[in-house]
Amino acid sequence: MHQSSGRVGLGFSLALLTAVLWGLLPIALKWLLSSMSAATITWIRFMVAAVLVGVVLLVHRKIPSLSALTKRKKLLILIAIAGLLLNYILYLNGLFLLTAETAQVVIQLAPFLMMLGAVYLFKERLLLWQKIGAWLLVFGLLLFFNDRLALLLTQFGSEGYGLLLVIAAAVAWACYALAQKQLLMSFNSQQIMWLIYMAGALCFLPAVELAPVLELSAWQWGIVVFCCLNTIVAYGAFAEALQHWQAANVSAVLAITPLLTIGFAQLLAYFYPQFPSESLNAWAWVGALLVVVGSMLTALAPMLRQRL
Repeated sequence: MHQSSGRVGLGFSLALLTAVLWGLLPIALKWLLSSMSAATITWIRFMVAAVLVGVVLLVHRKIPSLSALTKRKKLLILIAIAGLLLNYILYLNGLFLLTAETAQVVIQLAPFLMMLGAVYLFKERLLLWQKIGAWLLVFGLLLFFNDRLALLLTQFGSEGYGLLLVIAAAVAWACYALAQKQLLMSFNSQQIMWLIYMAGALCFLPAVELAPVLELSAWQWGIVVFCCLNTIVAYGAFAEALQHWQAANVSAVLAITPLLTIGFAQLLAYFYPQFPSESLNAWAWVGALLVVVGSMLTALAPMLRQRL
């Protein structure tokens, strides 16, 4: 199994950078979805990332070769590619039907599912604090939707469909993350992400709609550039964080992402009232905090138990 380098400070900084960028991303994507399709946005992000990362790898003569890989490693690459591609498109389609805050709170299931997958694959026992964290996360989600829970359970509308899409995106992301963790024994993080970017650019090409792209304003083009750079920097930082820090620690830092999204969205809605923001009551805020605490507990429990 892949072993982290032990550079804790660097791993923490990279994980925190990832959390901030992922906290901002759904807000930027929400703006773009009013002008472009989910497939077009996804293709642009993958295409730009594939070109830029490919140039860096080419300059350093580190373009990955798949010929010498075992069947198991090739299968892991396919899982990582399919997982991240599905995560992108499912999340965007879910985000179209939800607010940025709601989508980001629900996608918090992703690192939690990654932890469960690691427990299953590495044959580890689920610790008491992990079980408590899991219940806190579920209870937090219920509290977050406290004023809409009855409606979601009795009437399956667009919001319910959006929630299912985001939950499916979380499952797909967990599969990608677990596969990437093992692939770090054969490739560096940039090589893995380049393979995924190339696959994504090819897969989403047939669904691209170029007409809306030509009609974007300068402001919208700025958001497109931010989303493209976010793709490269955030996932690059995440992959490097896994290289230097334990997956549990990285997951714990990523747990603050929904709080960052809620904070950024509320701030943006204050200055731009036309932005679709969530009106959260006190219980919803408590629920969001419990989601974060629960995710942190499930991620950090093994490390805390070992130190104690």
